[in-house]
This record gives sequence, C-alpha cells and structure tokens, in this order.
Amino acid sequence: MIVDLNADLGEGCGNDRELLQLVSSANIACGFHAGDAQTMRQSVRWALEFGVAIGAHPSFPDRENFGRTAMQLPAETIYAQVVYQLGALTAITHAEGGKMVHVKPHGMLYNQAAVEPELADAIARAVKAVDPSLRLVGLAGSELIRAGERLGLTTRQEVFADRRYQSNGNLVSRSQPDALIETDQQALDQTLSMILQKQVISRDGIAVPVQADTVCLHGDGEHALAFARSLRATFAEKGINVQAS
Repeated sequence: MIVDLNADLGEGCGNDRELLQLVSSANIACGFHAGDAQTMRQSVRWALEFGVAIGAHPSFPDRENFGRTAMQLPAETIYAQVVYQLGALTAITHAEGGKMVHVKPHGMLYNQAAVEPELADAIARAVKAVDPSLRLVGLAGSELIRAGERLGLTTRQEVFADRRYQSNGNLVSRSQPDALIETDQQALDQTLSMILQKQVISRDGIAVPVQADTVCLHGDGEHALAFARSLRATFAEKGINVQAS
C-alpha cells in the first residue's frame, strides 16, 4: 500500500529541512499568508535535495492572520490571485531545475473551497490555466475535488492526521476547542483508520467514509518532528509505503 505524506513549508516554523526528510510532498507558501521569494527558493532547494515533490500552497491575501480569515472575494479575483501565486513558485522551481507537480490551497481558502462550489471552480480553473498536468489537492470528498474532476484535473483527496472531523466530512473549525487531536496515539490511530479502513470517526461518533490519497502532517505542531517519525515508523510496521503519487 502506498500513501503520500505531505507537509506545509516556508511558513517560518524553523524545522523545514528536517521535516522534508520525513515526507514525500511539500506545499510551499507563496507569499500571501507566509513566505517570500527567498523562503520559496530555499524550500524548493531543500525539496530537490531530498527528492520531495514540490507543490504550491496559495492563500487568501492575509499575512496578518496567517491566511485563516474568511473572505468573500469575487471568483475572478480568486482566480487571478491563485494564478499569480502559482506563477511565482513555478518560476522559482524552474530556475532551480525542478518542476512543480501539485497545488494545495492553504487555510481558509482551502476550507471555503471545500464547501463553496464557485470558489472551488475558480481555484481549479486557475490551476488548469497555469498547467493542466498539476495535481489538485483538496479535502477528501469536497467541492474542490469535484471542481477539479469536472475540469479534467488529476485530484488527490487529502486527510488530516491531527484534525477532528464533523459528521459531514468537513474539518472541525479551528475556532472550536476540540479542533486538534492532542495526543500522538490518537492521531496515529485516526490516520491508520483513514488509510486502512477508509473511514474516520467524527467528533460525535459517526463513521465517515474517506479516501486517503495523501495525509497532511502539520509542520507547525508542537511535536511535529517527533510525530512525523512516529508516523513513519507506524507506516513501516503496517507495510504502508510513503511516496508521492
């Protein structure tokens, strides 16, 4: 069994180089919520050094709140902003001798695209316009996945090791006190359930079907590196290979 393990990079967490040695895909911040030209270049260089798939992590223009503010912007504004961010990382990756292979929206842009068809369509159209071979990563079963499929993009359905789920398959909002799973063992158990049983237990005890093409590992967590190592060791025990797809 093969699963992709991805992490968000270039967000100023300070452990990017170490984390890149444990994941198979990197989502690199493109300047709107975090990062700049230099951090993008450094992230790309490290990803190439460790053979990690390079992806863009576009966001709402919201550096003040790390891209976590809900926004209602015109679809064409979102389209232009995503094209702009993808273009920046594509150019830097090309200049370093690499190739960008996927796109995963960040924060509130990701969350809103999971449930808002018009926003999801704007993102998918932007990805296709920049490079139709790019893989579009979105929350498993979400509007963003459906938008990508409608436009003929290759999609990758994502699950979260350390986030709690609602019974409709959406993530529990970070504004809620139980949004994050606090113990490594609970996160490990949830991840294995999503990969092996193709389901996640919601916070109210409902078994929700999910497709786990790629697992998100949050690099900004308090024990991100230790958990990443535990996750890789558990995968090895279960015969789960980590590889970008």
